[in-house]
Amino acid sequence: MSTLDGVRRRTRTAPARPARSTARPARPARSTGGAPRPARPAGGAARPAGRTTARSTPGTTTREIAALSYYLVAGSALLLLALGVVMVLSASTISSIRDNDGNPYAEFLGQAKFVFIGLPLAIAASRIPVTWYKRLAWPALGGALALQLLIFTPLGLEENGNVNWIYVPGVNQTLQPSEFLKLGLALWLGLVLSRKAALLHDWKHVLVPAGIGSLTAVGLVLAGHDMGTVLVMVGLVVGAFFVAGLPMKWFAFAGVAGAGVATALILSSHSRTTRVMSFLGLVEADPSGAGFQTRHGLWGLGTGGLSGVGLGASREKWSYLPEAHNDFIFAIVGEELGLLGTLLVLGLFGGLAVGMFRIVRRHPDPFVQIATAAIATWILAQALVNIGVVIGLLPVIGVPLPLVSAGGSAMISTLIAIGVLLSFARSEPGAAQALATRKGVVRRSLAVVSGRSRRG
Repeated sequence: MSTLDGVRRRTRTAPARPARSTARPARPARSTGGAPRPARPAGGAARPAGRTTARSTPGTTTREIAALSYYLVAGSALLLLALGVVMVLSASTISSIRDNDGNPYAEFLGQAKFVFIGLPLAIAASRIPVTWYKRLAWPALGGALALQLLIFTPLGLEENGNVNWIYVPGVNQTLQPSEFLKLGLALWLGLVLSRKAALLHDWKHVLVPAGIGSLTAVGLVLAGHDMGTVLVMVGLVVGAFFVAGLPMKWFAFAGVAGAGVATALILSSHSRTTRVMSFLGLVEADPSGAGFQTRHGLWGLGTGGLSGVGLGASREKWSYLPEAHNDFIFAIVGEELGLLGTLLVLGLFGGLAVGMFRIVRRHPDPFVQIATAAIATWILAQALVNIGVVIGLLPVIGVPLPLVSAGGSAMISTLIAIGVLLSFARSEPGAAQALATRKGVVRRSLAVVSGRSRRG
């Protein structure tokens, strides 16, 4: 109806157009009776130029600030990834020679393969609109839960007492479903909590469905005895509920209950009890047992000094420090690159944190705010736990350093999560225009450079 009405209005007003055009010549007559005509064009020409300059400066600044979250997340993640690839190559050469018939690059090439798989997935994830992530939230959680259930089938694999891997037939590859469960849970919590944010004062709406879904996901991982991943997932859930506006009293109750569950889990495992008791100093640390990794990790950090012993010159990677290219790669960074290298890693994670917190603060969509908070808590909590273990502030917990440690499932899932964050950052107010403007500037600069090269 609106289209037809518009057509009718145009047909009715069409005969009136000549009348309007005949009235237009009367405008110059007004200007001839006023101020001299030469002065008016000069003033009129100067005013638009001044207005354009005044408006462009604030606009440019606004665009640059709007796109800052995007650049912080992308830049910090890429630098961490590049540093991680180099350090995995350095830290894994000795163990790779030992385990792969003298090939020093086998483990590095395996890690490079996962990086090349994860980067295109991250780029694709960064181009998906926010509305599609809302539609994918439920299928993502359902698929991740189904994948996690496979650890209880004959496909499940056990390593160091943890059953948290599955064997993928046909490709001779293992997969850790809990890494993808983190991302699915983060998106799902963002969706359900954004819809129930105003009802979180009622315990029924806290439990259904967000509470039950979170307990189910964490419980499945806990059933595989992976304590480190459970701690990270608990942090993810806490971050999502905190940004969603859950009253603080609920966090107090959850903290007390969580402490009781953690104590029971520690006491139920002899290895966990030994590590915790050794960490607390209640028993004498065995240099060749529970305190072996921590001791050698600290030796590596101490040996590095300010600037390190040099890239590739680590002594601890010569089979002294277990998991040197994985859980304890931060110790190798400190040994080879020194205090400056470790501060670089901390600074990059700090830049990543600032970018993620900017998305939470500036984005108008509650779904984006909550999902970003969950992903941010996941990545930052995992990094803090890993670094805390290496420097002796926490008992040994097997979690990798995001984007730096070797690991296939962890690397791919983290890169996809970075892509999701970039998609959220692109949809911040003014960010899309800023990124489009920057692309136009780059194209014009390249055109100028290519033109000069042709002339030369």
